[in-house]
Amino acid sequence: MAAPSDTGGGLPSETILNTFPYPILVLDGNDGINYANPGAEQFFATGAAQLCRNRLSDLLPFGSPAQSLVQEARQNAAVISEYGIDLGTPRLGPRLVDVTASPVVESPDCIVLTLRENSIASKMDRQLTHRGAARSVTGMAAMLAHEVKNPLSGIRGAAQLLEQNADSDDRVLTRLICDETDRIVDIVERMEMFSDKPIERQPVNIHRVLERVRQVAQSGFAKNIRFQEKYDPSIPPVRGNFDQLVQVFLNLVKNAAEAAPAKGGEITLSTAYRHGLRLTVPGSQSRMKLPIEITVHDNGPGVSDDIRPYLFDAFVTNKAQGSGLGLALVAKVVDDHGGVVECAEVAKGTEFRVMLPMDES
Repeated sequence: MAAPSDTGGGLPSETILNTFPYPILVLDGNDGINYANPGAEQFFATGAAQLCRNRLSDLLPFGSPAQSLVQEARQNAAVISEYGIDLGTPRLGPRLVDVTASPVVESPDCIVLTLRENSIASKMDRQLTHRGAARSVTGMAAMLAHEVKNPLSGIRGAAQLLEQNADSDDRVLTRLICDETDRIVDIVERMEMFSDKPIERQPVNIHRVLERVRQVAQSGFAKNIRFQEKYDPSIPPVRGNFDQLVQVFLNLVKNAAEAAPAKGGEITLSTAYRHGLRLTVPGSQSRMKLPIEITVHDNGPGVSDDIRPYLFDAFVTNKAQGSGLGLALVAKVVDDHGGVVECAEVAKGTEFRVMLPMDES
């Protein structure tokens, strides 16, 4: 086995790679395995010495997209990532992983292949994150609009009639009825935004969207929050609906503003072009490119682990006055745009990451 060289900082690269909990392989120019860390030994249920006698194709299922991923990274001298690749074999069983192929700077033909295993018991692949929840809310919205709003109008009207002849104590109750029916109507109207009505799409400059969101936020709910903008000015436009994208990021920024501390609150808006970021479409061989990444990061306390898996489900919230529809709407609209939204795990604060396809018209 050819061990990785020293990093120049004292510790050998092999020592550093051995500490990573996920599988790492170092491939030579012919896809022969030069190095396998303990995580790779555990993943492939084979010792490092045996792994280093194989080529990558010996470990993967026939026709695995991981091989073309390595070739593309080598040819373009670029880091390429793909989510949701099935590396399962009869011996290993089902193995759904996120794969990253990174060229070694000193030896461009050599590739560091990193595997991050996804739990089979997890709700969905990232591409389908909370799609079922969003679609169920779509049907619920249509039902509620038809079955609930009309009776609520009658209830409110009856309460107003009773209020005219009620004494002061009873007026408190009739006012409560009116206020509560107004609140329920507001929830129903918000849910009507989940309907699957066709929308016009065109090339959209995502920076114009974020600028509009920042202006609205700073003139209202986020006037005491400090904004930082880290934009990549070269990213191409996305194909989408300007107003809906504004609504998506307005919801994310509003959440960030509410999570940020009252004093010293900070929100960072970032954009980047992630060359080679792709998602495998479950149940098919097609892969979707999502190179445009937008992040909204706040310096608040972060999201608790118990609620993180359900963040995008309807009516799930940790806010005392929250309806739990904001993030469900975000998931639905991003999904309609062919993108993915996730709550990323970060060391401090909360970071929502939206990945969108670029306009190719």
